[in-house]
Amino acid sequence: MPDDPEARTLPPRAGGGAPQVPAGRLRTWARFVRFEHTLFSLPLLFAGVFLGAGGLDVPLRLLGLVLLAGTGARTAALGLNRIIDRRIDAANPRTETRELPSGAMSLAEAGTLTLAGALVYAAAAWWISPLCLALAPVPLAVFVGYPYLKRWTSWCHLGVGLGLAMAPLGGWFAARLGFDDVWPAILLALFTLAWVAGFDVIYATLDEDFDRSAGIRSLPARHGRRTALRIARALHAVGYAALAALVLWRLDWRPALVPLLAVGALLAWEHVRAHDIDLAFFRINVWVGFAALATVAAGVWSPIPG
Repeated sequence: MPDDPEARTLPPRAGGGAPQVPAGRLRTWARFVRFEHTLFSLPLLFAGVFLGAGGLDVPLRLLGLVLLAGTGARTAALGLNRIIDRRIDAANPRTETRELPSGAMSLAEAGTLTLAGALVYAAAAWWISPLCLALAPVPLAVFVGYPYLKRWTSWCHLGVGLGLAMAPLGGWFAARLGFDDVWPAILLALFTLAWVAGFDVIYATLDEDFDRSAGIRSLPARHGRRTALRIARALHAVGYAALAALVLWRLDWRPALVPLLAVGALLAWEHVRAHDIDLAFFRINVWVGFAALATVAAGVWSPIPG
């Protein structure tokens, strides 16, 4: 494996202990797991918690454990995706510099980080409730399955959406420890699924030519950029309708109206700027997630009707 060009060895700990992990390796690991992408899922996790609790008075311990579980699950999900897709990434000029195809990280190292994320997720789930631990394999199965969908169907983007839709469902269950009256959580999960699938279609336009030549299934590769973006708009319309239905049906719509409108405005802006992937995919979508969280948080200020 080539040396990490950013690596530098730190001095040993005082007292002759084992040397610390080189700073370059920490940076490599951070790039591999992309902690910043957790900003897509964490707002929906907390929205699920507040929705399940029916208010904002949630114990800090539970919020901390949900944060820990979400971070571990996201690390495991991205690690599995990178490991499963490493050969595709190596063949794609846009992704050949990622850690595994470039040789900056070994497969064993990637597997260790992925396993560590899964163990953190499982431990946090157990601390919330043994029942949460019993259900923890369900999201992991989704994380393993969705990278393979691009080999079989151009609707693979729904698999990515389903992976992140586990977040509000998981937050809901962590707050309630049961599936009674789960329909509000399903509406929030439907919003998440359609929102994420839509922005994944936008992101996939970067690889339209490569996917088509390599036989990778995606909506841009099958239908072209213009039609794929129309489908992405339709997915976002469905997602927004699900969030609006949640607000009107089960939340106090008056304080939730402004953040709900903000979600719609951000989704519209995302499509206006779909040609600017850095803005549309990475920046606007972070704000969409937090606007959705604000929508739910504002809406549960008043008790949810039974």
